[in-house]
Amino acid sequence: MSPSSSLGDAGKLTQLVREELSTPVDPRVAAMARAIAAQYPASARAVLFYGSCLRESALDGLMLDFYLIVSDYGDAYDRRWLALANRLIPPNVFPFEHDGLIAKYAVLSEGDFDRLNGPETRNVSVWARFAQPSRLVWAVDDTARDRAIAAVARAAPTLLAAAGKVAGETPLDWWRRAFSLTYSVELRAERSNRAQSVVDAEPERYARFAAAVAAAIPARARSGGWTRRRIEGKALSIVRLAKAAFTYAGGIDYLAWKINRHAGTRIEIKPWQRRWPLVAALTLVPRLVKSGAIR
Repeated sequence: MSPSSSLGDAGKLTQLVREELSTPVDPRVAAMARAIAAQYPASARAVLFYGSCLRESALDGLMLDFYLIVSDYGDAYDRRWLALANRLIPPNVFPFEHDGLIAKYAVLSEGDFDRLNGPETRNVSVWARFAQPSRLVWAVDDTARDRAIAAVARAAPTLLAAAGKVAGETPLDWWRRAFSLTYSVELRAERSNRAQSVVDAEPERYARFAAAVAAAIPARARSGGWTRRRIEGKALSIVRLAKAAFTYAGGIDYLAWKINRHAGTRIEIKPWQRRWPLVAALTLVPRLVKSGAIR
């Protein structure tokens, strides 16, 4: 493949990503994104909206998901330990409420957002999410907007390259298998068919992206390594839960809410678990894995 041809493939994918990220959202979502950014006047660069709520028209009672992209962790926080936690175990995640809606937002620097969408990391959590539809609902300027678009455009080629192509496999089945692999890497509360439903909810979108994504995969891209990813990914999920006990207000209640919503369980958090959220998280997770509520 010639350099000019490769540039053309990358350009096609970037244009698709740019158009998708620019799709209008509910005005309340845009207002919430602006409110999140306003908390970080010295460092906010972009805010992206993602997750299952993208497909919902009634947002009341749902937990909206955002990523806040900042210039630097040191500029983002008044407390140095929060900047250190974000740098060592990205991202930090915080709850947020605005105009009657509730949300959580994850914080990443521009550098980490670009890196974690690419093949240089085995950690699937960012590139698996941004290979799916998302919206760029706020940016401080055109440069920040372009950098966010370029980072998101790395995600889908990273996903499909990591899964590897199987002979005779249809494009949609490639996407389904790739997402299934990523879901097996993290501790998940969703049911086992969740990865397939991600694609089946918008098959025309994944069919439209497939050729441009496949063409943008570098010729020497490596696939495989999923056993190592599973070991590291599940360990990292537990570490993040422990970190959230200190950085996320009400984190243990959110964990219970998410598991109940996706796994159909009826977990109720006891007063002592709210007083000692780290202990609660570390004792709750093994029980949930054993019972099959999370995998």
